[in-house]
Amino acid sequence: MAKRGGFPGGGMPGNMANLMKQAQKMQRQMEESQKELEEKEFTAKSGGGAVEVTITGKHEVTKLKLSEEAVDPDDIETLEDLIMAAVNEALRMIEEESSSSMGRLTGGIGGGLPF
Repeated sequence: MAKRGGFPGGGMPGNMANLMKQAQKMQRQMEESQKELEEKEFTAKSGGGAVEVTITGKHEVTKLKLSEEAVDPDDIETLEDLIMAAVNEALRMIEEESSSSMGRLTGGIGGGLPF
């Protein structure tokens, strides 16, 4: 006698097995995409190039370049603002790249889901 509530053959139905395979494939692709993002470098400038910062996809600053014109001992606040602007722009670039690559993988699913 067949088990109650079970599926014929005792395995998952074909559609469920295919969904599981697709989910596993998507997870592998997302992990690969995340690794690629972490290995990339993003460079942003501010003040017309007076400040240049390079940040990895892991959010680590690897390079900070200041032009001589940006360094005014009597105006430290402007230099601070230029550094913050360049760092924030590089971080925005990382976020944009991450969102874009995840969107390509998921094909927009989850955008309208309530959870």
